[in-house]
Amino acid sequence: MSDILHPANEQSIAAAATALNEGGLVAFPTETVYGLGADATSDGAVAAVFAAKGRPRFNPLIIHFADADAARRAVIFNDHADTLAKALWPGALTLVLPRTKDCPVSLLASAGLDTLAVRVPDHPVAHEFLKACGSPVAAPSANPSGRVSPTTANHVLESLGEAVIMILDGGPCAVGLESTVVDVSGEAPALLRTGGITQDAIEALIGPLLVAGCDDAAPKSPGMMSRHYAPSIPIRINAETANPGEALLGFGPNAPRRSPNLSRSGDLNEAAANLFAMIRMLDQPGMSGIAVMKIPDTGLGIAINDRLRRAASKS
Repeated sequence: MSDILHPANEQSIAAAATALNEGGLVAFPTETVYGLGADATSDGAVAAVFAAKGRPRFNPLIIHFADADAARRAVIFNDHADTLAKALWPGALTLVLPRTKDCPVSLLASAGLDTLAVRVPDHPVAHEFLKACGSPVAAPSANPSGRVSPTTANHVLESLGEAVIMILDGGPCAVGLESTVVDVSGEAPALLRTGGITQDAIEALIGPLLVAGCDDAAPKSPGMMSRHYAPSIPIRINAETANPGEALLGFGPNAPRRSPNLSRSGDLNEAAANLFAMIRMLDQPGMSGIAVMKIPDTGLGIAINDRLRRAASKS
């Protein structure tokens, strides 16, 4: 199965784009996590994404574009969208906007909604791959639905290898958390999911955001389910020590030296980049659970804690 894993270069990117345009699923790196890519204009390819992930079809997908001009052909931009795209694209920001009248993206990808979640990723491999595809690419995280997101090509190979034709290996993801999702389709912009760009950075550009809660019935974007990003064993958050049988995931200089540490120096950027990889590492059958030490609830820590709370949720 490892023959589907290819170092990202000009030849492999071209081959991956051809495979995607022929209806196949291709995993590729972004600065946030690895995406499971499909031709967003094909109902069949989009359906294959839902099937591969075991994802509920009422949970919409994020559509990726090589640049903002390409995104404008699928969604209707307004002043808020223009401001955010100009300042933060390419980058870890997804915007929810109304579909254009002739939007080419499958309605299945947007779960039948009249809005679409769109993004321009900030990763050289993703950029070249999206350019080579020449069409919008639906790309949720390349992992089974609700499980820990992949931040390396090997994570994809381990969890979804049989479902994809190719995996483009672009190395570890620099951000390590999914994109921030902001709904700018109405008069009052709303934060639907915290992520790689902080709420403060967005509010500095367009003013205060409404903050949406969980929505398990009809989410408007990915990442709004109450239980998500979960390993196979329970997670306990804000732990000081590990209980018998638990693995301890530390944070900061005061954590035990023998335990894995999201960031020994207490750097939230480093912690975000390490989060999913370290949870995967500790997700072992012999352990009763994972105890995660307290993460400051500021800056990127807000997004990290959001992921941990959803992973720890029992609902």
